[in-house]
Amino acid sequence: MTTLPPPATDLSADEARRLALRAQGLLGAPDRRAGVRGVLRHLGAVQLDTISVLARSHELIPYARLGAVGRGTVEAAYWKDTHAFEYWSHAACILPIEEWPHFAFRRRAYRNRPHWNHHLPDGTYDQVIKQLRAEGPLTATDLGGAKKTSEWWDWSGTKVAVERALMYGEVVCVERRGWKRVYDLAERAIPATLLHDELDDTECLRRLVRLAGRSLGVGTRADIADYHRLRGEQVDAVIADSGLVPVTVEGWGRPAWADPAALETPPRGRHRTTLLSPFDSLVWERARTERIFGFTHRLEAYVPKQKRVHGYFAMPVLAGGRLVGRVDPAREGRTLVAKQVTLDGPKAAPAVAQALVEAASWVDCTDVRVERVDAPDLREPLTKELARLLT
Repeated sequence: MTTLPPPATDLSADEARRLALRAQGLLGAPDRRAGVRGVLRHLGAVQLDTISVLARSHELIPYARLGAVGRGTVEAAYWKDTHAFEYWSHAACILPIEEWPHFAFRRRAYRNRPHWNHHLPDGTYDQVIKQLRAEGPLTATDLGGAKKTSEWWDWSGTKVAVERALMYGEVVCVERRGWKRVYDLAERAIPATLLHDELDDTECLRRLVRLAGRSLGVGTRADIADYHRLRGEQVDAVIADSGLVPVTVEGWGRPAWADPAALETPPRGRHRTTLLSPFDSLVWERARTERIFGFTHRLEAYVPKQKRVHGYFAMPVLAGGRLVGRVDPAREGRTLVAKQVTLDGPKAAPAVAQALVEAASWVDCTDVRVERVDAPDLREPLTKELARLLT
């Protein structure tokens, strides 16, 4: 492992928390002129997921930072004018288009991969590229069908080919249409100035580590690696040259690095009060969330119903720079239903009520109904606050 220089700065746990919030765009005045595109550039990656309760996660991310931005505006900001592309980062993510060269290391790794889970019939790959060149942009259905059977994993040869081309970088997802990927050739979709794999692996990793540190504000090796799903040894190899500076954070008990620009000015400003997607990059990494906020977060959508503690799509509630509760939401007509609410004490009731009412308004609901509050004695202060806000 690389010998590390001594820490340049000592940070309190509170300073580190505020640095993280500002880096994630949740502390201080939002840049409304830059809008959704500014949020994407600021975060460096916005995770996609199939689950839609209030809205899809990639819509919830800018909502949490900007407020009630229109859902059509969100989609246009991501996809119009080739502003972004979809690729494998922390997971399947929307990424700023200028990040294309930085993922050359991952495209090369996929091209050199010796084994795949899905069989690719001879000639299918070339046929898909030929059809996209002649007819694209196209979905997998347009290309001939995504599945051989109704089983979700049983991809057709066409789907296997186009997904492999996506990983290789010969094909790009240029938008989502009815949640289906729309594919086109990279040579058409990516600006010519960016369409290259000239950066070697070391330079790709150095830049991604630097960008992850900027988006985190401050983080450990594991935090930085997790942001774009790098391996720890990949981070070790480049972090000394990344531009991040070593710091010591009170209570973390492990080395950390910070964005030097973030250390130049104290993080101040208004805190956002909002529901967070479980896929929000503020809470991506469970150990980091516990370390910074003392809050254990787990998505339970894929947990058997009888084993869920907080609900199918429990959304953390951010207020005053803290995670003060959870809401498992649903919609019934024009009513936002809080199926299950967890509050961190009675003082959290006004913030959770505000977050619920604002989210309801954003998704065109006119009422909020609370079904269950984990601590029954907190139900009354929550419902009273909701009634006040809704009148």
